[in-house]
Amino acid sequence: MPEENKPVVKARRKGIYLLPNLMTTAAMFAGFYAIIASIDGNFEKAAIAIFVAQILDGLDGKLARLTHTETDFGKEFDSLSDMIAFGLAPAIVVYQWGIERLVEFGPIWGKLGWLAAFTYCVSAALRLARFNVISVSGSNRFFKGLPSPPAASLVASFVWLGAELGWSGVGSLVLAFLVTACAGALMVSNLDYYSFKELQGRGKVSFTYIFVVPMTFVLIALNPPLVLFCLAGTFTLSGPLLWVWRFLRRDKQASKVSGDDAPVAGDSDKLK
Repeated sequence: MPEENKPVVKARRKGIYLLPNLMTTAAMFAGFYAIIASIDGNFEKAAIAIFVAQILDGLDGKLARLTHTETDFGKEFDSLSDMIAFGLAPAIVVYQWGIERLVEFGPIWGKLGWLAAFTYCVSAALRLARFNVISVSGSNRFFKGLPSPPAASLVASFVWLGAELGWSGVGSLVLAFLVTACAGALMVSNLDYYSFKELQGRGKVSFTYIFVVPMTFVLIALNPPLVLFCLAGTFTLSGPLLWVWRFLRRDKQASKVSGDDAPVAGDSDKLK
């Protein structure tokens, strides 16, 4: 075969790029710090560290795409970092804050407590594994199951709010158990969650978005744990609410179709 007709094989990049992976390492460090802080009883710092990990996790992907330094190594490293920051760290933080104290009400409650924390942790691992498999072929508009960063936001903001308000009764402990277990179950569910990928930085948006973003930051500054918990809770509930809305809409359409197909008065006489 002549030299000019030989196919050109593009060499695969094997190097490890510093900047995006450094950002991923920083996100992993924030998750690790959240674990250490919760063990020391600093739950406010632990919750803040999880939110810092989310910011860094968002920046590493954008930085890799901006500098054209995406690699398979970076993708796998990012998943491992997410597992620590959004899977292991929230489970340990909420366990150290309140679920651990469920043992005071009996050994069965104690076992259910750490099982709820483990359920959240393994659900985050399954969620990340599923995302890596279907992210290429799946729809960009919706995620399947609650993403692990919003799930971590729900748990972290709950702990932050509880630590600030001094929650310590049995009601708060049971609520922590339910929040952790439900967050884990929603991560492995088939519910659709809006991905917000359609809102690109280069695209045009309405004036409402420009107004909502700074107002959101103002509200967060007024009361960070309460506002962040409300935002995380709203997004968490959006999946079940979307499913209910689609179910009612589908049921309404089915009723309408069956009503259109029903015989009209007088039709039976015409068929005779």
